[in-house]
Amino acid sequence: MSLVGTTVVHRRYVAYSHAHYGGNLVDGAYSLGLFGDAATELCIRTDGDEGLFAGYGTVTFHAPVYAGDVVEVTAVVVGQGRRSRTVEFTCHVTCRAAPDRGPSAADVVDPPLLAVSATGTVVVP
Repeated sequence: MSLVGTTVVHRRYVAYSHAHYGGNLVDGAYSLGLFGDAATELCIRTDGDEGLFAGYGTVTFHAPVYAGDVVEVTAVVVGQGRRSRTVEFTCHVTCRAAPDRGPSAADVVDPPLLAVSATGTVVVP
């Protein structure tokens, strides 16, 4: 049975406690952690096991992620071995804080802004 095309989507509000640098910038590892969460769900859905993340082939940071953003992470199986799955990941910013208009103001980002993309390999028993 082909698992290629199987997709998982997670959305998350980026809390201000995740700001790591000046200007409320969030470090790149935050998106990678979300990719790991999406990969775990993907493995559960495809193989009935949490699986293990073996590594990344590529990681590209396209745009910053800030505290107050809402991000959408997508994981898609693009390759399948006997126990391995090649997964493409994206992290898009779908909403962004607008502090110039007020402390709780925010905007929908349309179209969503690609912040991070990656390709990784997961292994299942």
